[in-house]
Amino acid sequence: MTSVAIVTGASSGIGAATARRLAAEGFHVLAAARRTERLAELVAGIEAAGGRATAVECDVTSDESVAGLAAAAAAAPGPVTLLVNNAGGARGLDPVESGSVGDWQWMYDVNVLGTLRVTQALLPALEASGAGTIVVVSSTAGFTVYEGGGGYTAAKHAQTAVAGTLRLELCGRPIRVIEIDPGMVKTEEFSLVRFGGDAERAAAVYAGVAEPLVADDVADCIAWCATRPHHVNVDRLVVRPLAQAAQHKVHRAGQ
Repeated sequence: MTSVAIVTGASSGIGAATARRLAAEGFHVLAAARRTERLAELVAGIEAAGGRATAVECDVTSDESVAGLAAAAAAAPGPVTLLVNNAGGARGLDPVESGSVGDWQWMYDVNVLGTLRVTQALLPALEASGAGTIVVVSSTAGFTVYEGGGGYTAAKHAQTAVAGTLRLELCGRPIRVIEIDPGMVKTEEFSLVRFGGDAERAAAVYAGVAEPLVADDVADCIAWCATRPHHVNVDRLVVRPLAQAAQHKVHRAGQ
């Protein structure tokens, strides 16, 4: 029977790349996100490549919507063995003293409470499979702070704390908890969303960096961790581009 993988935030970036990669690994993927048109394109591409996927409209900030995802999982054509909590994002790069409370609330709701809602909803199915895996896509911001990043780093620190706590609480039950912490990843939307659609400011984040990570790089890490023998738990995988030695140390051409 085909194993089922659920990927949140699957309409673009790391989520879409992960859905494609897991389908290539043989999973039937439930691709979950708010933007149904993008999901339809993703699923069509996966099926054209010989994979299997189902689009599920889901807003991780809505209890009702997440309940719908759980219902879709219950109707899936196989046991749910993998959940990739990928939905998340950043808004703003303001100092703490002038940060937007609304932006902070959104980041906490999507990154932290979204992970909580989806994990709670899918835990019974993951446990029933007898070999469940939960992947939490956090960030290097989950263990390092930087100026202007107070809201995002606070949310990612909290998401990292959720993953670590969950691993302790599930010890002795057949569910692994894996945390993936990417550094600089150039995707089509992350920085654009962070800067409210300001394309010039978004592009400046990657200026002079010859090879930042791309979504497929992170998807490769997720797939590798998730396909290890089930007794092997990769607690935390930190991945950065070669040009990024640390959050504050990035090599840029000409500098």
